[in-house]
Amino acid sequence: MDIIASDISKSFGDNRVLSGFSHTFRAGSITAVMGASGCGKSTLLSVLMGILKPDSGSVDRPERISAVFQENRLCENLTVSANIRLVTGKRYSCGEIAEELAKIGLAGCENKAVKELSGGMKRRAALLRALLADYDALFLDEPFKGLDAETKRTVMEYCKGKIRGKTVVLVTHDQGECEYMADETIEL
Repeated sequence: MDIIASDISKSFGDNRVLSGFSHTFRAGSITAVMGASGCGKSTLLSVLMGILKPDSGSVDRPERISAVFQENRLCENLTVSANIRLVTGKRYSCGEIAEELAKIGLAGCENKAVKELSGGMKRRAALLRALLADYDALFLDEPFKGLDAETKRTVMEYCKGKIRGKTVVLVTHDQGECEYMADETIEL
């Protein structure tokens, strides 16, 4: 199902962040959203997901969504595996989760508390949690931030394989990420 944003406007007080934004995010494709800091990319994602209500306009989207936010939003005292199972339920066994973690460089981390991980490890755990969820549309807000170049390449390859054929909206500042990941790029 397409995600259709029709004439979206959103302000915070006197600060108009989005003004008449319209776009059809095609089903099964990856659309990158780029723009300067503070131009409304994260706000747009929140409106598309239904977290923020637009001041005007409408959004049609699938009901089942998954997301990676700018913050990892992991439960720090739970293990990596437990964080993933919070959104996947019993869709994946502990062994399957361990296998997926190994593919993004987190082998042996499944039973570690999130608070014991580095920032880049937490980012990968948050991304994997979103990728393994049952969704029709995926929203990614700077999903590869904080990763060194080699890890980023590995994670981007993994991610691209996992999201093939899914409807994805990717917010990034990185032109290279757009070129590698996206079928279409729009500028805000």
